[in-house]
Amino acid sequence: MFVATLVRSAFGFGEALIAVPLLALLLPVCVAAPLAVLLSISIAAIVVLQDWKDIHLRSAGGLLAATVFGIPVGLLLLTRASEQGIKAALGILIALFAGYSLVSKKSRHLERDSRPLLLLAGFFAGVFGGAYGMNGPPLVIYGSLRRWSPQQFRATLHAYFLPASILGMIGFWSAGLWTRTVTREYLCSLPAMLPAVFLGRALNRRMVGAAFVRYVYGGLLLIGTMLLVQALRHGR
Repeated sequence: MFVATLVRSAFGFGEALIAVPLLALLLPVCVAAPLAVLLSISIAAIVVLQDWKDIHLRSAGGLLAATVFGIPVGLLLLTRASEQGIKAALGILIALFAGYSLVSKKSRHLERDSRPLLLLAGFFAGVFGGAYGMNGPPLVIYGSLRRWSPQQFRATLHAYFLPASILGMIGFWSAGLWTRTVTREYLCSLPAMLPAVFLGRALNRRMVGAAFVRYVYGGLLLIGTMLLVQALRHGR
């Protein structure tokens, strides 16, 4: 929980890649998944309170609104499409984009919000979230194209994740997965989580634009690679 919180607080995304697999080694997935969402809510709430001045409210609102329409599509993919095929396709696309962005000498970015791209990123965040609980990659891609500063990037993504995670937790509650065990494990993890939030903020404040963008694309490359590896393993 400390490592996952540190990564999320410093970069604005990535904790699900760390928290759920590690927690699943010690806890049932039905406990690990809602526990990770409670973690997300707590981190996002603290970051939004800390750095609300750095939030791009219009961007966060547009992304969240479009996400609502993407979630049903993601749930449909989850129940109807081949999990291995979808994971492999997503992994390849994310890894190719991140790899190209890391090696390309031409830096592409948006000077201002592009409504079509903003809504598209939010929609696909909903698709990813509905299908695999992984909203982050489309949001990260859009934020990197907008060339938000590390502080704006972190604050805006957390402003998005706070209501999105609350909705996710309502879903777990309605399905009967928010249990006393989840609450107990969450309370026990607070002493490890809270220091990591503030340490992550300190690390974020030390990052400069160019280096931060490389870290972001590196994180995307890791996510894409792990999705592809998971798809190949399940296909055997």
